[in-house]
Amino acid sequence: MLIGVPTEVKNHEYRVGLTPVSVRELVSNGHSVLMQSGAGLGIGENDQSYIDAGASIANNAEDVFADAEMIVKVKEPQPNECKMLRPGQILFTYLHLAPDPTQTELLMASKSIAIAYETVTDDDGGLPLLAPMSEVAGRMAIHAGANCLEKSQGGAGKLLGGVPGVAPANVVVIGGGVVGTNAMQMAVGMNANVTVLDRSINRLRELDAQFGGRVSTVYSTRSALEQHVANADLVIGAVLIAGAAAPKLVSREMLSTMRPGSVLVDVAIDQGGCFETSRATTHQDPTYIVDDVVHYCVANMPGAVATTSAHALNHATLPFTLALANKGYQAALKADHHLCQGLNVHQGTLTNGPVGEALNIDFVAPESVLS
Repeated sequence: MLIGVPTEVKNHEYRVGLTPVSVRELVSNGHSVLMQSGAGLGIGENDQSYIDAGASIANNAEDVFADAEMIVKVKEPQPNECKMLRPGQILFTYLHLAPDPTQTELLMASKSIAIAYETVTDDDGGLPLLAPMSEVAGRMAIHAGANCLEKSQGGAGKLLGGVPGVAPANVVVIGGGVVGTNAMQMAVGMNANVTVLDRSINRLRELDAQFGGRVSTVYSTRSALEQHVANADLVIGAVLIAGAAAPKLVSREMLSTMRPGSVLVDVAIDQGGCFETSRATTHQDPTYIVDDVVHYCVANMPGAVATTSAHALNHATLPFTLALANKGYQAALKADHHLCQGLNVHQGTLTNGPVGEALNIDFVAPESVLS
C-alpha cells in the first residue's frame, strides 16, 4: 500500500503522522511511504531522515493526497484537505466529528473511508490511541493553568504550590480519567491543593489509593460542582464521552461565582468543551476572559510539545496502521472489533452513533458497511 503523510496545517501544529521509525517499519513490511517535504521538521526530522528510512518525498500536499491509498495524519483534516480526499481513499487520524458538522459533511461528500484515532477501543473499555495524547494534555493543562494564573496573563497572581506561610492554589479536576489523572499528578507534584470530581465511586476509590490521600475525591453532583468551582483558582475540564460531544458541566451561572483571575483549562475542547463559555482557541492566541475568569481552550495542546507527542502517538498507532496496510481496511476492520469502532465515515455514510446523535445525522453501525 502507498501511505501518504502531509504536513499538518492547523495553527501551531508541529506533530507529524509518521516518524522515521514508523516509516521504516512500514517499508520493511513491503509498503511505500510518501512524505510531504518538511512534514517532520516540527519534531526535528528533515527529509533526509525520512529518505534514509525508505520514504519518498513529495513537494506538496496535493501530490500526497493524489497518489496515496491511505493518508495518515495527526489532526482532523481542514476543509481544503477534505476536498483533496477521493472516493475509497483511507484517512487515519484524529477526527473529533461530534462538534464539527462542517468536517463531517465534507468527509461524507468525499466518499472516503475515515477512521478516527479517538474512537478505537480496547479490551478494557479504554481508548488506546487517544490515551497518549490525553496523558500529554493532562500534564500540559497544569503547566498552562499555572501560567495563566500569573498576573501578566490576566490571572489572580497566585503561585500554584504557594510558599511557606502562604496557602497553595485550589485546583479542581473534573473527570478522573486519563487526562484528569495526569493533571492531578502534576498538580500534586507542584504542591497544589487538589480536588477531583467524578461520577464513578470505584474510580474515586482508585484515585484515593493512587494518590495516598493527597487528592480530595468528591462524587460529582450539581451541588458539588457549584461548591468546588466557586472555590477554585484553577479548574481543569477533563470529561470525555467517547466520540460524543462533551457535556457542559460548568455553566455561565457557575462562572459568575468564581473569584476574579481564576482560570479554566478545557481539555475537552476537541469534543466541544465542558464549560458553557468555552470556544476553541489556538496556541497563537490561547486565552480569553469571560466574567473576569481566564479561559484556556487550545484545541491541539499536545502540538506544542510535538517531539514528545509525535513519538508517543506513533507508538500507539503503528500497530493499527500496519494492520490497515497489511490486510486492507475491510479485512483489518473485520478482524479487529476495536479498530472497527474507529470507522466514522464510510463512502458517504456516517458510521458512528454518538456523532450521528450529536449532529442529528442518520448513521449505521460500522460493521454493516463492510462487505
